[in-house]
Amino acid sequence: MAGGAREVLTLQLGHFAGFVGAHWWNQQDAALGRATDAKESPGELCPDVLYRTGRTLHGQDTYTPRLILMDLKGSLSSLKEEGGLYRDKQLDAAIAWQGKLTTHKEELCPKNPYLQDFLSAEGVLSSDGVWRVKSIPNGKGSPPLTTATTPKPLIPTEASIRVWSDFLRVHLHPRSICMIQKYNHDGEAGRLEAFGQGESVLKEPKYQEELEDRLHFYVEECDYLQGFQILCDLHDGFSGVGAKAAELLQDEYSGRGIITWGLLPGPYHRGEAQRNIYRLLNTAFGLVHLTAHSSLVCPLSLGGSLGLRPEPPVNFPYLHYDATLPFHCSAILATALDTVTVPYRLCSSPVSMVHLADMLSFCGKKVVTAGATIPFPLAPGQSLPDSLMQFGGATPWTPLSACGEPSGTRCFAQSVVLRGIDRACHTSLIESQGRIIIHLQVSLSSPSSAVESIPVFGALCSSSSLHQTLEALARDLTKLDLRRWASFMDAGVEHDDVAELLQELQSLAQCYQGGDSLVD
Repeated sequence: MAGGAREVLTLQLGHFAGFVGAHWWNQQDAALGRATDAKESPGELCPDVLYRTGRTLHGQDTYTPRLILMDLKGSLSSLKEEGGLYRDKQLDAAIAWQGKLTTHKEELCPKNPYLQDFLSAEGVLSSDGVWRVKSIPNGKGSPPLTTATTPKPLIPTEASIRVWSDFLRVHLHPRSICMIQKYNHDGEAGRLEAFGQGESVLKEPKYQEELEDRLHFYVEECDYLQGFQILCDLHDGFSGVGAKAAELLQDEYSGRGIITWGLLPGPYHRGEAQRNIYRLLNTAFGLVHLTAHSSLVCPLSLGGSLGLRPEPPVNFPYLHYDATLPFHCSAILATALDTVTVPYRLCSSPVSMVHLADMLSFCGKKVVTAGATIPFPLAPGQSLPDSLMQFGGATPWTPLSACGEPSGTRCFAQSVVLRGIDRACHTSLIESQGRIIIHLQVSLSSPSSAVESIPVFGALCSSSSLHQTLEALARDLTKLDLRRWASFMDAGVEHDDVAELLQELQSLAQCYQGGDSLVD
């Protein structure tokens, strides 16, 4: 790994995590494409933090995400479980059996039109018929083949997106995808619905050993592993998978950072009683168990509430989206995630995952909230201080953790990132006040006549809003008649577990209660 990059291994656990991850990796891939363009100056982010180099059996250099993802049977569509980069040597081996063979061939899912030009590891067949080898930044791999014109990629439509693999435009390593075959993605039967089911998955030797083997493969090739980022669905059984995965990481890789992003889809409806109760229980169990085994936990959702009472989705002043579409919601969350993770992905003077977590989680406050302004409203010729002044005393971001509005709450610590502004607008702002730590990282971009990127303002915050949110979760749980939800309990959760969960939630909530340690 060149340049002493502080590597991060990403775990994606669940189908909505797959949606967020697909947008995330597409964004990283787009940034790599700009970095290999001779007209673009080197970026401030180090791609080696998230990516690894390799080589195919044909000798082609590759650059793939350092990623392990888990999803359910039927969730991959046309994407092969082994990916499209390498051919499996075991499948290529000669068959010793000389007798009669019967071949059973499963019909392939048609490739989404958005991915038709994305055919193999060796390159991309563009709509003009020219084969282009995708180059690797920092001098790795073959140089790109250039032509006079570069075709514009197709834009995916909402109607064409059924699963996250329908729009993932990044090649994955064969060790990335791990399918949980015992549960189904589609249909009403055989679903991974409850926290206890998810925990039991990684208690099975088959899946535990498979995860451990993949972890060892990626970790052992790292020179300076700084930690793990987990993208985990909170609303279904993957909250249990995430909890067991975080526990495994904490046991085997103590001292490394573990930052968990707990993901929930858009708004829900009061009429879906069982789904809402399961969502509440899974979210509560997931938050408590992930907090116990992670350095930092941040719920991410465009919904207005983590509890039973439905709230309208969040509103962005300068962004229109459909909150019922996972494709839209995940794109927004991935954009925010790409911004708030900047501190531990910088080329120079990065803040390590451990340091970032320590800065935000003192005194047991290991849960934080996220917020973002997408896009950040910086008018042409306007300076950054002038732009910030237009917010007055209001918080300059939209909340993304379903913990209510930040106005009127008190703050313990913050990490703030603004990226994508013109160099001419740059003004450095770093402030430390009492027990509030503001870390403002301004990541710059060059001006362009075309709209290829937008400025984004993102923040992680430890604040008193979490006191109300966690206490509200506990109150909702106390109202449940668990006898009505025996199916959830039968999945591996005892009544004593629920009682302990309530105590843990209330103790965690107390960490964020107002007092002398808070600063307005």
